[in-house]
Amino acid sequence: MLSPAYADARLAALYDALNPPGDETGFYLSLAGQPPQVILDMGCGTGQLARAFAARGHQVTGADPAAAMLAVARARPGGEQVRWIETDAAGLAVPTRFDLIVLTGHVFQLLLDDRAVRAALGTLRRHLAPHGRLAFETRNPEAREWQYWSPAETRQRIETPGGPAVVHYDISSVTGPLVSYETCIQFPGGENVTVPDTLRFMDQAELAGFLTEARLTDITWHGDWDRSPVSPASPEIIAVAGVH
Repeated sequence: MLSPAYADARLAALYDALNPPGDETGFYLSLAGQPPQVILDMGCGTGQLARAFAARGHQVTGADPAAAMLAVARARPGGEQVRWIETDAAGLAVPTRFDLIVLTGHVFQLLLDDRAVRAALGTLRRHLAPHGRLAFETRNPEAREWQYWSPAETRQRIETPGGPAVVHYDISSVTGPLVSYETCIQFPGGENVTVPDTLRFMDQAELAGFLTEARLTDITWHGDWDRSPVSPASPEIIAVAGVH
C-alpha cells in the first residue's frame, strides 16, 4: 500500500504541511488508554502520531513502505523513541503482539482490491495481542468527497526551506469504487511534478464483511472524530475492532 505520492523524498518533505494534525490525532491517542501500551502505527508516514504515542509513555512501532517517509520520521525530535520498520501491512512480520494497531491518514484506501484488503487485515489480526484492537478510518463514499478535489478547490501554497511550493489535486477518473487523482506540485524555481494515485472507497456494509472474515469482532463504528454515528452525511467511516 505504497502511495507513489510519498516515495519521492521531495514529496515526503511536504507531507506534514499538507496534512497538519487535526481532530483525528486526539481520537487515536485516546484509544490507547493508560501507558505503557504496545502500539503499532501502520502506514505511519512521517511519524507524527507515532511520536505522540511515544511521548505519552507507550512502546511504539512505526511501519511504512515508503523509505522517504521513514527518513523524515527518524530525523524528527522524539524519533529515537520509536522503532521504525519499512514494510506494508501485508508484509508485516515481527514477533511483537500489539495492544493497539492504528492505520491513519486514510491509508486503508490504498488497498485497491479484495485480495489486498484480506492480506492486510489478516496480517494485522495475527499481530494483535489478546484483547487487542485495530482502528482505522476510510472516507465515506456516500459523502462523495472527491467531487471537491479540483484545482480551484484544493490549491494551496506550502512553505518549504527552498521557498514556496504550490500544490493542488485534480481528479483523473472515477471507476466504481476507485477514484484516481493527481497531486500537482510546482516547486520553488518553477519545476512541476505530477504524481498519480488511486484510492478505494468502501461502504460500511462491505467493510464490516471484511472485518468479520478476518475475525475482527466487537466493532464500534463512528462517522466522525466526535464519535457521532455513521450516516449518509458522515465524512468518515471509522472502525475500532477488537479481538478476544
